Amino acid sequence: MRSIVAVTLLMIAFSVSARGIYQTDEAFLAETFNNDVPKSQVVWIKGDLRKSISDILGHNYAGLRIRYWHKDGRKAWVLEEIGKVEPITFGIVSAKDKVEKVKVLAFRESRGGEIRYPAFTQQFDDAKLNGNELDRHIDGISGATLSVRAMTAVVTLALYLDKFTSQ
Repeated sequence: MRSIVAVTLLMIAFSVSARGIYQTDEAFLAETFNNDVPKSQVVWIKGDLRKSISDILGHNYAGLRIRYWHKDGRKAWVLEEIGKVEPITFGIVSAKDKVEKVKVLAFRESRGGEIRYPAFTQQFDDAKLNGNELDRHIDGISGATLSVRAMTAVVTLALYLDKFTSQ
């Protein structure tokens, strides 16, 4: 009986440990731009862009605009997407129409926090768009399906917006 209680407590402690703020938006931007963060720019979401974003995410985007930071050919995006029930905050750096870096900045779900580890995020390195999808398959994580989907969606969105803002 004691071993069942111990295992249960360990599982609860492990699932709660995934939650947290791993890096603030400001720290992510400072790291990305070597402490010389450019002024933010805005993409207004309207018309055909709203439809394309909805297609990428699988639902309507709640906001009217998306902020990004652009300097020396690199763009940084701080985007949120719902995992299972809570928003996950991602930092994505794009350059030359491909992903340079993906980070989980804040994770609020009880499961799926493994997506924050470099062993998982490195799958996105150098990813490009092929139409409105990534040019590669992203391996999932057992028990983190919705978190993986959320990350894949925001990375796809960041690349789409990178291309959109370069026109």
